[in-house]
Amino acid sequence: MDSVLDLLHQTMSSPWVYLALFTIAVVDGFFPVVPSETAVITAGVFAATGQPDLPAVIAVAAAGALVGDHVSYAVGRHGGGRLLARLPGDGRRRAAYEWARRGIATRGGLILTVARYIPGGRTAVTMTMGAARFPRRRFLVFDALAAGSWGVYSALVGYLGGLAFEQDPIRGLLLGLGLALTVTLVVEVTRWLVGRRRAAAAAPAREPAGLRR
Repeated sequence: MDSVLDLLHQTMSSPWVYLALFTIAVVDGFFPVVPSETAVITAGVFAATGQPDLPAVIAVAAAGALVGDHVSYAVGRHGGGRLLARLPGDGRRRAAYEWARRGIATRGGLILTVARYIPGGRTAVTMTMGAARFPRRRFLVFDALAAGSWGVYSALVGYLGGLAFEQDPIRGLLLGLGLALTVTLVVEVTRWLVGRRRAAAAAPAREPAGLRR
């Protein structure tokens, strides 16, 4: 454990950590297997000890997220229709893109801010926005707000965990990841409940069987 902590301290005190955070956030924007939240939260935890610099972590994370989202938007704009058509009709990815399409149609750019906190959901939304030809300037404005708020949130979650367990960074990291997971679950459950309520409201009222002739 001590060797792991020493390695983390060395990594987080290196100036290359900012480039690494930026790169991870960019890739996560269009390839959601890369855990950008974990990297930013980890940097936030160690920022509580002085290195890396918290404002710099927030800035590079937000900038990377913004660039990655625009890559996903460009992919959707230039070939997203064909990609979406190839997805299985009953798969989870198809369901995510259908959710994104409905959200864009009803709430526009607001869905982009919400989706930034849902791993995988953000890629579905940005790519669908590109495929739907959502205005690029409006996308930039909403995405700047989404990426900026996400950078602040992720870094501060880790930073608060680092402050709470200043002498035990591993516990601080676990606390930060736990808080982030809780927020994600709350967003997902809220989205599911809202979707279910809307589906129930849109379903046609059925006549009771005893009144049918």
